[in-house]
Amino acid sequence: MTIQECYHALEGDYAEVLSRLYREELVKKFTAMFLSDKSFKLLEDSMASENFEEAFRAAHTLKGVCQNLSFTKLFHSSHEITEALRTKDFDHARSLLPRVEMDYAQTFSAVQAFHKG
Repeated sequence: MTIQECYHALEGDYAEVLSRLYREELVKKFTAMFLSDKSFKLLEDSMASENFEEAFRAAHTLKGVCQNLSFTKLFHSSHEITEALRTKDFDHARSLLPRVEMDYAQTFSAVQAFHKG
């Protein structure tokens, strides 16, 4: 799998991230770092314990990581849950969590497959 195929699999925008980071080696480096990022786990744990302030911080961090790496699909769902938590619409945030989980699983799986490949 190439890095371009990885981005296709996670429904991201490789051209955009390359225009931001300039070199494919940097894209590879930062996508590898995504695999150890703890913001998604913190989001899940915080939502489960109804610590919505911490959930907001975690969602906001995840959204920023996804925006910087042009993980488009996960960026959109993490943005939506961030905004629901920002406006304290906790029921809506709960309803958005399964989509974030699915998008995260897709993204993580593609990045992991690339870096194991």
